[in-house]
Amino acid sequence: MATTFSPATATYFTAQTRMHARVLFWVRALNRSTGAVETLGLWNGDDHREFTIAGETRTYYGAGSLLSVDPIVSRTGLAVRRHQMTLSPLAAEVRTLIRGYDARFAPVELHRALFDPDTHNLVDEPHRRFAGYIDKVKLKSGPKGGKVTVELTLASSARALTVPLSRMRSAETLRARAPGDGFRKYADVAGVITTPWGTD
Repeated sequence: MATTFSPATATYFTAQTRMHARVLFWVRALNRSTGAVETLGLWNGDDHREFTIAGETRTYYGAGSLLSVDPIVSRTGLAVRRHQMTLSPLAAEVRTLIRGYDARFAPVELHRALFDPDTHNLVDEPHRRFAGYIDKVKLKSGPKGGKVTVELTLASSARALTVPLSRMRSAETLRARAPGDGFRKYADVAGVITTPWGTD
């Protein structure tokens, strides 16, 4: 499906000879301690900033937390698209994402914010460029004594079509709906561990 831009954004694309754009990353993930769904925003701006998206005011943390994002290429069809992101583990918000949250398979959105290159004012509400899930989280070390980074692999929303039903109804999914629901607590080891009759 083709992307439809607002009049202000369309005018910006046609009138500007140079572009000043930033990437906004938004994730909804389960808190490992509480089981509650929480949100976190990161962007490649110089400082923390609030943006209003679809009527919701979101806080995005900058100052080097989001280091790089692969170019986002839009395609039609049901093929799963994957994109790489590099985060800095030195940022407290990134440590929260990889240690405090169950980030894998968490829903994510990428938006693009456009700024006037002369005034640095936001041109319009950031527009969405990608929606999907966190597919992989990996700590990557450089040469000895080099910089450590967090590498995220994002998979587009079509990834949901490839998830087995057992994962769609995992223990985490049930607890997200009802924290006390333990029906699938041992689903991942069912048939692997033998329990003699009459024992716990």
